[in-house]
Amino acid sequence: MKIIILLFFFINLYSYASGQAQEEKEFNKLLGSNWTEVFYDSCSLNWQDKWTLDGTRASVSNSTEGMNFYAGNEHGNDTCHAVLWTKDSFQGDIKIEYDFTKLDTQIVSVIILYIQATGESPYSKNIHEWDSVRVIPAMRNYYNNMNTLHISYSAFDNNNKDSSMDYIRARRYMPSLKKGLPGTEIGKSYDNSGLFMQNVKHHITVIKKGYDLFMKIQNNEKEVLCHWNYSKLPLINEGCVGLRHMYTRGARYSNFKISILE
Repeated sequence: MKIIILLFFFINLYSYASGQAQEEKEFNKLLGSNWTEVFYDSCSLNWQDKWTLDGTRASVSNSTEGMNFYAGNEHGNDTCHAVLWTKDSFQGDIKIEYDFTKLDTQIVSVIILYIQATGESPYSKNIHEWDSVRVIPAMRNYYNNMNTLHISYSAFDNNNKDSSMDYIRARRYMPSLKKGLPGTEIGKSYDNSGLFMQNVKHHITVIKKGYDLFMKIQNNEKEVLCHWNYSKLPLINEGCVGLRHMYTRGARYSNFKISILE
């Protein structure tokens, strides 16, 4: 019996390693594809030149180190959420690269990357035409009214008490279903990554190619590659890019680049 259990263990370990190697190969192939940079922000100049802000209790400032972005400081208060949106919209397969540094001390709440967000009826496809609806940036105003891909990272459950218990997860919002977040999950959750310690710079690369979504996070000591496929849900192919901080969260961004696949 012990031999059978060990055999299954090694088979599963081999399958996992093979799957990881294949995903790394696919990611590297996409990384070397013919990308054209269409957006760049060093994040050291005036953020209002290229971004707009949802939320009145957030703070955004620029320095030579980058763009410091803090949500409001009252946990549990929806007015303290915040989202920075690119003024530009991007169409097609997309690569997003930037440096990210967690500035807060929180081990609760979530930071989110929105990938190609557009509005759903009754609102305009152009999300900037109804930003007044999002003066209070409650999550429901987004998943109920936007088509977008969502990646949570440097993320913790609201009742979490352990700094190692982070997660990285992906969703495809489905406002047409009128069901909120249920049914929006994509693939697996990457738990306990060991990343996103305070004041540690991470380089993040996100690639969306068709129904495949990759996120690679690297610091000087570790890297993690995440992969999701959302082919059971409608394709996302255009829209703005957003940086969401749930209440109490703060981070620095720099060298923000967006490229489109030729």
